[in-house]
Amino acid sequence: MLSSVVIAASEEQHNPLIPEPADIVGSLICFVVILFFFWKLVLPRVKKLLDERAEAIEGNIAKADEAQHKAEALLEEYTAQLAEARADAAKIREQARTDGQKIVAEAKDTATAEAARVTASAQAQIEAERQTALVSLRGEVGSLAIDIASGVVGEVLTEDKKAQAIVDRFLADLEASEKATSNEKAGTAN
Repeated sequence: MLSSVVIAASEEQHNPLIPEPADIVGSLICFVVILFFFWKLVLPRVKKLLDERAEAIEGNIAKADEAQHKAEALLEEYTAQLAEARADAAKIREQARTDGQKIVAEAKDTATAEAARVTASAQAQIEAERQTALVSLRGEVGSLAIDIASGVVGEVLTEDKKAQAIVDRFLADLEASEKATSNEKAGTAN
């Protein structure tokens, strides 16, 4: 019998690339069982894992975008605050410069007013001293003039009104001669 199987096998030409139908059926059953096992158990877990990973990546991208937007907003706010601070600093510098100029101008005005007051006070004092000296000088010149006139005239001039009139006339003549002399000097200088 063995010989008949060997003979039958040798009579059939067997193609090594085509498997036996029993092998095909057995392989197909194993494939379907493994496919069912993967389809029901492994594939949902892998899909769930991939979905979780995709959600995590999308969440991280959204967080990164949100963080970038916040950073840009903070940068804009910082830039605006910096510009405002610079503008405030410029205003403060300008105000300080203006205040400094006002203080200098006020100090100059005060100094000028004080100098004018001191000058006016000095001129008033000089004028008062001049008037005092002039009155004193008139009195002395008057008494000297009366003494000299008494000696020249040969009379004693005792009347005060008469003596005063003579002194006044003498001083008026003296002032007129001084003015004439100063006018001649001024005319010569020109």
